[in-house]
Amino acid sequence: MNLRIVTLCSLLLLAAPLLARDKTDVLVMKNGDRLTCEIKGLDSGVLYAGLDYMDGTISLQWSKVAHVESKQLFIVKTEDGSVYSGTLSTPETSAGRPVEIQILQMPANEVTLERRQIVQIAGTSEHFWQRFNGTINTGLTYTKGNQSTQFNLSSQVAYPRERWAAEATYSSNLSSSTGASASTRNQAGLQGLHLLPWNNWFYSGIGSFLQSSVQGINLQTSLGGGIGRYLKNTNRATITVVGGVAWQNTDYQQSKIPQQTQNVGAMMVGTEMKFFKFKKTNLDVSAAVFPAVSDPGRVYFNTNAYYYIKLFSNFSWNVSFYGNWDNQPLPHFTGSDYGTSSGLSWTFGTH
Repeated sequence: MNLRIVTLCSLLLLAAPLLARDKTDVLVMKNGDRLTCEIKGLDSGVLYAGLDYMDGTISLQWSKVAHVESKQLFIVKTEDGSVYSGTLSTPETSAGRPVEIQILQMPANEVTLERRQIVQIAGTSEHFWQRFNGTINTGLTYTKGNQSTQFNLSSQVAYPRERWAAEATYSSNLSSSTGASASTRNQAGLQGLHLLPWNNWFYSGIGSFLQSSVQGINLQTSLGGGIGRYLKNTNRATITVVGGVAWQNTDYQQSKIPQQTQNVGAMMVGTEMKFFKFKKTNLDVSAAVFPAVSDPGRVYFNTNAYYYIKLFSNFSWNVSFYGNWDNQPLPHFTGSDYGTSSGLSWTFGTH
């Protein structure tokens, strides 16, 4: 398990050094400011851009942008779930009219949208590495009195395309203190999503791999799939729900009982909620519940929550919470493992 986790973590981190685009895009703000830059993308109501004469990226309020020009390729998503791919421009409009963004698709086909309808812009490219974006979080706490150490590391990498997207996540938590055994929790996750013909509907598949010394779990493998929908998708919030079926295999640490491996079939209901405020805060909560079908009455639940406070450039301070519960654990095993941590976050790609 440890080797697999380390390997996946290494692959996630290797995605960070992305190739840079040419800084030839043009942005004009409502107050008349004009920027020649590299548009990184739009997310959570914030447009990210890079300048030749400045390190890192700048954050611009999307509602304050009056004009966009770029010959780069972007994937553009709207409130109603529509997705387009192409270059960006802003047609001339009369005074008082809403700002519009024109998307030139290939083959030559123009789509014009009001700026407020657009909730996400992600750069795409013929170059594989330029399509990634993600976040890395880390934190460390040490107390001399009882020689207590807490360490956490998590990473999220996304690969967006026009009609589908893939995401890999990793988190690791270590806690040790004098006179007590060290506790570890490692979790890796994979998720794929493909949009259906109906706006805001999609089908999704997930894979999760968990190790928890507190719960006596060597490796818990969860695989599932289902149908989901965007309930809300704006420049202030995103809410999705997914329902489907799952299979779970759990390999427990050696114990006094003979049964050390369990296979469970279950239903799956999951949700992810994101709330954001320009240049200030970002809240991301995901949760899933698995009512067992093959073991009636047994329910598994897990959740992860991150609250980000922007510091500067691509850096934020995060406070996180993780937890997983089993209401009917095997005898002599703990049914829950949860904790909180805080530390520094760094985003790359779109940001």
